[in-house]
Amino acid sequence: MASGLADAIRSIVQDRGISEDLVKKTIEDFLLAAYKKKFGQCDNAVVRFDEEGEEVALFASKQIVEDVYDEVTEIALEEALELNEECELGDELLIEINPLEFDRVAVQSAKQKAKQTLRDIQKDTLYSEFQEKVGEMIIGYYQRERNGNIFVDLGRVEGILPKRYQSPREIYRPNDRIKALIYEVNKTTSGLQIVLSRTHTDFVRRIFELEVPEVYDKTVEIFKIVREPGYRTKLAVYSNREDVDPVGACVGMKGVRIQAIVRELEGEKIDILKFDNNPRDFIKNALSPADVDTVVILDEAKRQALAVVDENQLSLAIGKQGLNVRLANRLVDWNIDVKTVSQFEEMDIAAESKKAMEALFSDVEEEEEITSIAELPDIPEHIVSVLKENNIELIEELINLSSEEMAEISGLNSNDVETITAIINDNVDIIEEEEENDDTEDFFESEEDESYECPECGHPITVDMATCPNCGVGLSFEISEEEE
Repeated sequence: MASGLADAIRSIVQDRGISEDLVKKTIEDFLLAAYKKKFGQCDNAVVRFDEEGEEVALFASKQIVEDVYDEVTEIALEEALELNEECELGDELLIEINPLEFDRVAVQSAKQKAKQTLRDIQKDTLYSEFQEKVGEMIIGYYQRERNGNIFVDLGRVEGILPKRYQSPREIYRPNDRIKALIYEVNKTTSGLQIVLSRTHTDFVRRIFELEVPEVYDKTVEIFKIVREPGYRTKLAVYSNREDVDPVGACVGMKGVRIQAIVRELEGEKIDILKFDNNPRDFIKNALSPADVDTVVILDEAKRQALAVVDENQLSLAIGKQGLNVRLANRLVDWNIDVKTVSQFEEMDIAAESKKAMEALFSDVEEEEEITSIAELPDIPEHIVSVLKENNIELIEELINLSSEEMAEISGLNSNDVETITAIINDNVDIIEEEEENDDTEDFFESEEDESYECPECGHPITVDMATCPNCGVGLSFEISEEEE
């Protein structure tokens, strides 16, 4: 074989990214295919490379016999002795075959098979290589454009940047440097297809990892990114260290980092905001750059919220064609409605969910009614214990006691009584029950106050007396119809 074989192998390895072993295997298959085309089978064919890989030889293994029945696999003893004087019957003898003796058809057939094998190996090798890089950033150069799709030179392979994955702001020219995300890697009949993208959110994430070291080393993490390619991007970030400001780290000193990212995105607006577990605060941040006064949770189950802003902040909060609030909705995963203060005051609150108003004043906790003496604020423990020993545990039982009755309780002194009285006055609202019907009460009062004379001794008596206290005579009273 030609001595330039090693150089050819190295060239294939470098140009096509195929390993040297696979290239040698392809050459071996090429020779075996040519051998089979000439002799009808290749079971006895042997291919050997020298140690330096500069030479390759093809041999036919033949058995030494007295009578030859198959010239492809057998050789007569007389012929074998001419090649090797030490051979004997039954030995295997390797006879070198010169590939130049193969006919043109056999060589051409083997050559086509070798080319196809090399293409398949290259395709598999590149597929495995780029499949592992899906989601990573890659840099290529503008090569050509067809039907809006841009073909990008990536070195050993060509990538495609479809029109739907191009930002509407960007214009490309021949030999322009293009930084893109490897979005898909597909095998096709025409070769390997590497689909690139500059519109997906992961593209923005990779740019931040390149420009912001804190994002790359996970000191600052990106919670979520939403994007309208070419117009605006919102991303929520949080820090894993208290001494690192996540927003400041992404912006950089004097905005150097964010300016580099904006330039890469061809001037696309970027809002960096702090992630918050509290949905109200997160919604406020998500509507940046607008200042939000209040966020009302209308329906937590349906994730509906109302953001109240000043009149001069309304257009900023909504954004051009509703872009800002639409991106905020996707970022926080809530349905946000934006109203001005006056619009909010004019709303029919009765028609709103009761939870909306509770959420509006959620920072003012409702006071729960207490019934136990132990729940009274600042009540000393020894007083609670003494009252409990005397079977007084409820506030209602305590307020029914006078100061004198409290003083008579064993274990309480005058200071304790004053303390109890002060705590009750400060924390307990006593609501008196409505008096009974005045007419009924007056009737019974008049009946009780009315007096009579004993029919026997004339001693004053009342209707509730069964006997006269003076003479002991039994009494009975009859009510006339007029009195009824």
